Amino acid sequence: MPPGILTLAADKVTLSPANTGFMLICSALVMIMTPGLAFFYGGMVRVKSVLNMLMMSFISLGIVTILWVLYGFGLAFGTDSGGFIGWNGNFAGLSGIGLTELWGTSTIPVYVFAVFQLMFAVITPALISGALADRVKFTAWALFIALWVTIVYFPVAHWVWGEGGWLFELKVIDFAGGTAVHINAGAAALGVLLVVGKRIGFKKDPMRPHSLPLVMLGAGLLWFGWFGFNAGSWLGNDDGIGAVAFVNTQVATAAAMLGWLAYEKLRHGSFTTLGAASGAVAGLVAITPACGAVSPLGAIAVGAIAGVLCGMAVNLKYKFGYDDSLDVIGVHLVGGVVGSLLIGLFATGGVQSKAKGLFYGGGFEQLGRQAVGVVCVLLYSLVVSYVLAKAIDLVMGFRVGEDEEVAGIDQAAHAETAYDFAGAGGGTVGRRGPALGEAQTKKVEA
Repeated sequence: MPPGILTLAADKVTLSPANTGFMLICSALVMIMTPGLAFFYGGMVRVKSVLNMLMMSFISLGIVTILWVLYGFGLAFGTDSGGFIGWNGNFAGLSGIGLTELWGTSTIPVYVFAVFQLMFAVITPALISGALADRVKFTAWALFIALWVTIVYFPVAHWVWGEGGWLFELKVIDFAGGTAVHINAGAAALGVLLVVGKRIGFKKDPMRPHSLPLVMLGAGLLWFGWFGFNAGSWLGNDDGIGAVAFVNTQVATAAAMLGWLAYEKLRHGSFTTLGAASGAVAGLVAITPACGAVSPLGAIAVGAIAGVLCGMAVNLKYKFGYDDSLDVIGVHLVGGVVGSLLIGLFATGGVQSKAKGLFYGGGFEQLGRQAVGVVCVLLYSLVVSYVLAKAIDLVMGFRVGEDEEVAGIDQAAHAETAYDFAGAGGGTVGRRGPALGEAQTKKVEA
């Protein structure tokens, strides 16, 4: 994501109503991704934790928005200091910005760029929450969000996208967030998991999704919103690059869904709705850094490779014994790494920049740059997230009590339940199966 669209020195940059309107629409599209993520995650958990899962995403809309206005935008996109952080007093409280003041050399106001970037900052910590389903205190999670975006997300966003940021100056390509969003969130999820541990009953009790229709709805909203996420990241479409990003987003997502389903059929013998939804999200993640660097044919390759590799990666938690509840590491960390590194292979040099990948005659130079970005963001986020989670755990405890976890966090933390079974008598519901013609019982989880 460039800090501004480059223009010829002779051109006078003026505000573009068309680009401004386009970017406001893209900002709204990225905003709807957070509720979409809430539904996606909410459908994947058990009945007793649905509301808590929804709230873990929604609370990010509140906390991150306020912090972004107060100081986050300044830290991420203010004047660079040493390549690691930025600051601009006029960005504090968004109080020193003119109504029509343009962002860099782009044709959109600073306010529009700020709100677009805000939506990226909101969804990134929300992504982490899927790894922690069913077992963390809501207050501890809210505190973690505030600390994490301040110490991890805002600086990393500056490294990757801020003019003067050290990864930006190294020419690491991250069109819309493969490193800054997905690798960052996936590595953070692993760091926190090392502190909070596994759910009670992990690998013993069934922990199936309670509502696959909600999962599919969430995946659909994410897919829809992702067009704003990716196509908007060029800050306009005067030169057609945003259109290429839009096309590549659709193409890679489709390829990843098919790749995941093919792997799933070979591995498990079925085409599942959960696999289709997860594969689509894996494709969205992988094409995010690459959508402005590859051709549509390259996007097919990125998506298909990510679909298969992410499908394989989600099973690693059972092999290595870490409880990534909703596969944040397998999808977002692995997908982000795959998409970022494949730029070094498939970049054509004819879209957002002249940098070419290995398969287009560019040698290993861009692949090396991408690898540096991947490793550094991954390690920084992993280590700092672990330290933050450990500190919170020592001060107030990060995990709910055993009784609350077994009974479900919804009632304990939110004094509500997602579904009202009172009309059916609650507890055990008796019904007669129309095909079997015999009484069946169905236990409803509290």
